Amino acid sequence: MAGGKETPRQKMIGMMYLVLTALLALQVNSAILLKFKFIDDSLLGVNDKTSVGADGTVKGIQAAVQKNNNQPRDLAVLKQSEEIRAKTKELVSYLRDVRQKLLAATENKEGQEMTNLSGEDKVAITMLGGQKHNGIAYTGLKPKLNEYSEFIKQYVPTATPLAIDAKDDPRVTEKAQKNKNFAELNFENTPVVAALATISQKETEVLKYEADALSALAQKVGAKTIVFDKIGAFASAESNTVAAGTKYKAELFLTASASTISPRMTLNGSPLSVGPDGKGKVEFTARPGAFDASGNAKASWTGTIRFNQNGRDTTFTVKVPYTITKPVMQIQSASVQALYFKCGNKLNVSVPALGAQYKPSFSASGAAAIPGSKTGDVTLIPNSKEVTLNVSSGGNAIGSQTFQVRPIPKPTIQCFVGGREANEKQGTPGTAVRSMTLKAVPDAGFATFLPDDARFRVTRYEVTLVRGRRPALATKTVNGPQADLSDVVNAYRDGDRLYVEVKEVQRMNFQGSTEPVSVSKQFNIPLL
Repeated sequence: MAGGKETPRQKMIGMMYLVLTALLALQVNSAILLKFKFIDDSLLGVNDKTSVGADGTVKGIQAAVQKNNNQPRDLAVLKQSEEIRAKTKELVSYLRDVRQKLLAATENKEGQEMTNLSGEDKVAITMLGGQKHNGIAYTGLKPKLNEYSEFIKQYVPTATPLAIDAKDDPRVTEKAQKNKNFAELNFENTPVVAALATISQKETEVLKYEADALSALAQKVGAKTIVFDKIGAFASAESNTVAAGTKYKAELFLTASASTISPRMTLNGSPLSVGPDGKGKVEFTARPGAFDASGNAKASWTGTIRFNQNGRDTTFTVKVPYTITKPVMQIQSASVQALYFKCGNKLNVSVPALGAQYKPSFSASGAAAIPGSKTGDVTLIPNSKEVTLNVSSGGNAIGSQTFQVRPIPKPTIQCFVGGREANEKQGTPGTAVRSMTLKAVPDAGFATFLPDDARFRVTRYEVTLVRGRRPALATKTVNGPQADLSDVVNAYRDGDRLYVEVKEVQRMNFQGSTEPVSVSKQFNIPLL
């Protein structure tokens, strides 16, 4: 195999050869034999395309020689390239002939579906022969391959023999295989499909050597001189946004590119996708930086363009400055200046500068943050006196907002008897006190901002009929806001009074959960 840097295709072929070599010594089933068939077909397809490319390289050398007025030195190079191409075609033709003999020996026909994928004994007879080593692998294949590698070495100094014994092949590490010669290593106990794939792989190595040699010759005559055949206009503006009354500044210039080269590009050291038009697509997410007082941060990116010119890599580097503008958050809420403790404070956070790229995520200190169903909606449930909401988009921090937290205003307790609000100063007719209702009325502002959290209810209170300074009846405990006081009506006298003491008030929050509310309230209602 030739040394030096290999293309991805060449590395793939080398890997296929390793797999092929490793499987030759195994007892394989029909499924694996079919895989050898696939490998062989793939290698043949690649080889045919490579051979067409070699013809194109020779024609390119010929065109370059004519362009240079047929200089004697260039004509010598052309003659060498034609000799290389002729010897390569001769060897490839020989290898294809060996394939034909293998197919015929195993009762298969070229161009038709293979009926015998194994045929190890017939492969051995054809390629190894008998004890006199008179098979094709000994008498023709090995010497022809090595003669070619010796010939090509004058153009590719790193070229090594193409047909070597196991002891000289560093890829063969198994001791049982190390004593085998080239013919035994590649064709002993070998199915015909594996033998065909081996020959195709050798053909690939031959074409690889040829390609390296022709490339070196092409560079000598300038056959790879880059011609910039695409010319266009380009404008670069200082900014695409300009305020009325200010100057718009830009530079207008020509650009040129070559359709015959495939440049490699990087963005900050990482490979960049290059389109069919030869242009790299630069796209990345701007990371927040050290913003100044105006909300701007300076940054830059570095791009490189590398291409091969006459055997040398030429690299151009450009550093492009840009400005990152701090995104401005807009927060909408019923009460954005302060939040209410342990309530579902609904906010909508928008960042107009991000447009459709805005994909927010939220976190908070001093509160639980629950994302809403719409983009930018979030509900904060504070558990401390101060809350900081942190906003990110696509994993990038956008900003933070701190809120003060208000305590929940306590409700006002109102007492109704007989359907009317009780009068603690003037009294209430005793005959009207057949029913009582205590209502917990929320603070008006709180109820406006957070109606789902302003649901209060008196859940327990005590009612006592007092005569003079002593209870006339035992204290009656009421669970819930309403009480039946028929027994009190039947027992009261003029001058008695009702003493009502609130014992428990609860609040239902936006999630439907209830919690106790500390409220102290008493009523003294004279009975008339």
